[in-house]
Amino acid sequence: MIFGKIDFINLLPFHIYIKKNISSDQMKAIIQYKKSYPSYINQKFRKREIDAAFISSIASRNQKKLTLGIIAKKEVLSVLLIPGVTEDDYQSETSNALAKVLDLEGKVLIGDKALKFYHEHPDKPFIDLAKKWQDKYHLPFVFAVLCFNKHESLLKRLVKNFNKRTIKIPQYILKQYAKRSGISTQNILEYLTHIDYDIGRKEKKALKLFLKLTKEKGIQ
Repeated sequence: MIFGKIDFINLLPFHIYIKKNISSDQMKAIIQYKKSYPSYINQKFRKREIDAAFISSIASRNQKKLTLGIIAKKEVLSVLLIPGVTEDDYQSETSNALAKVLDLEGKVLIGDKALKFYHEHPDKPFIDLAKKWQDKYHLPFVFAVLCFNKHESLLKRLVKNFNKRTIKIPQYILKQYAKRSGISTQNILEYLTHIDYDIGRKEKKALKLFLKLTKEKGIQ
């Protein structure tokens, strides 16, 4: 199984869980990773060059999916809009679409670089897009969904017991991510409290609404 890996901080608990729960050499041999940013993973998934991945919500339309995703209940801190000249973030399809759905203009910034901006420029104006969505629709926002082209039973078996509350991130891994991103280990851990993964009733409703609104605006 080729799994598309988005190596952002928001999926760190999931990747720790997978690493700990792939115990056999046979299972390790079965799973291969293709690392990149969200919009690139979306392209590879559409071409069926990737078997499974957390796919941007905008790209999950009509795809086979599980009830896991990347979710913000309120603010997310890592998907920001900087007021000014409108500019998409090439790494994300969903965040660009979300800004358009909310009729907002500015520069979209996502992922670890957005989180770094949040901590390094507390006095600069920005809009947290997940918070803006929540304020308007009173729903969480689903940024990505775990989708698959094949290997459904294997994928279900892998993620069956995933629960972010039971995941302990080793200090050495936190320090690696902190060094790479320029974000302190304390801020990484605080940020992860804003992220959830289980897609329940409200999340399904939110995803359905987002896809409806994007379709109405001609965003595919």
